[in-house]
Amino acid sequence: MKALMSIKFHEDASNLSLIKSITDVANKSGVELKTIFIDYEKEGTKKFSPKDLMEMTFGVIEENDILIVELSEKGVGLGIEAGYAFSKNKPVYVIAKKSSDISDTLKGISKEIFFYEIISDLEEFFKKISI
Repeated sequence: MKALMSIKFHEDASNLSLIKSITDVANKSGVELKTIFIDYEKEGTKKFSPKDLMEMTFGVIEENDILIVELSEKGVGLGIEAGYAFSKNKPVYVIAKKSSDISDTLKGISKEIFFYEIISDLEEFFKKISI
């Protein structure tokens, strides 16, 4: 199973360890998880114009089986990516830290919403969707 994870990126890479931790859990659970920040922007060392970034992101969404949106921290781009994936009939899954606020619109297009307290909680989620 190939998946792209949408997550709000920080220009200073302050959430890089979170992104890598989630990616590690996914890969160990049988989900080949990629992110734009790590796999395409090379952890912030490669820059794209906003237009090129969105065009590339849409192409990557189409290349993958599913889109996973990490929504502990909201971002407009996450909603755009989720809406695009949904319009292309790609299943959209949401993961978020417990007590995160998930909008009704994202609830409406998500196949499942999974809340976690610690990163290892995600093993159960990734194993379930990798089947």
